Amino acid sequence: MATAVLIRHSQSGLTRKGYFGFSWTYLFFGWLVPVFRGELGIAALHLLFTIVTVGWWQLIVCFLYNRQYMTRMLTSGWVLADSPERNAQAAMRLGVVQPREWLGPL
Repeated sequence: MATAVLIRHSQSGLTRKGYFGFSWTYLFFGWLVPVFRGELGIAALHLLFTIVTVGWWQLIVCFLYNRQYMTRMLTSGWVLADSPERNAQAAMRLGVVQPREWLGPL
């Protein structure tokens, strides 16, 4: 089950929801999920793989998509901006090192 976590762009201050864990949305909607999240190039690639593998790609990637999406977001200037507990949980599940600013006030 996917868990939502707030992320904030470090330069612009924009916030949005990120997710980690199993993606039910990707299981049911497949390559349309990257379209909804504004990743058109990724969506085209996923559509191609879904066609070539006759749908098996969608069954495999539903376990991986949220982690891949969050990795792309965190490497492009977004940071975890939820509660310290949720940030710690997301960082652990995503396998990232937590900068001090994600821990909140000590």
